Amino acid sequence: MSIIQIEHLKKSFGDNLVLKDISMNVNKGEVVTIIGASGSGKSTFLRCINLLETPTDGKILYNGENVLAPGYDLPKYRTHLGMVFQSFNLFNNLNVLQNCMTGQLTVLKRDEKTARATALENLKKVGMDRFIDAKPAQLSGGQKQRVAIARALSMDPEVMLFDEPTSALDPEMVGDVLGIMKELANSGLTMVIVTHEMAFAKEVSDRVIFMDKGLIAEEGTADDIFIHPKEARTKEFLHRVLHPEP
Repeated sequence: MSIIQIEHLKKSFGDNLVLKDISMNVNKGEVVTIIGASGSGKSTFLRCINLLETPTDGKILYNGENVLAPGYDLPKYRTHLGMVFQSFNLFNNLNVLQNCMTGQLTVLKRDEKTARATALENLKKVGMDRFIDAKPAQLSGGQKQRVAIARALSMDPEVMLFDEPTSALDPEMVGDVLGIMKELANSGLTMVIVTHEMAFAKEVSDRVIFMDKGLIAEEGTADDIFIHPKEARTKEFLHRVLHPEP
């Protein structure tokens, strides 16, 4: 069953057409990874899904309803999508626990006791429950990203979106964050992940989408894309990424 259906999505910035014509579905419980070279439109596409960027044309259907239609309740739609950014986007003036509670209190209107319990449960899930009183400045990049994941999970999203969540991390911290994402993938959470971690994409994906120059050049299972790619562009990209020149 499709939670999100994208139909003929386009996005331009001035004269620059970044997304040319994107159509795809995200099914319940599915892990979809989006790969491609820098500048192929991956992050812009993800930001259009949760409307951080407003599409220029096309439709985004959430449970069958077009969220771009006039009068649609956009704030409510956004509460169904969790977003984890490259750069963490934590509130620096709040401690770890407060970071994971504030959205629940202000957006979901949960009471403080419920919000605290939910935050603690998700911080424990990502191994950050011992740091509830720490401010972001006291945390490593990997710890900040784990808090960011806990914060997104605390909103009980139907779909989690990850925009290159390991790209700002030191190499030794990448494994921690990917490990947590693997656990989430195995738990049945619906996830859309923009990533340059090919081994991770191959391991967790139900479906892999290869984007090139603002279009979906190829999509399929992890084996389809990584072992039996059909398109020359896909083959060239994977060769470049998996076998870099010394």
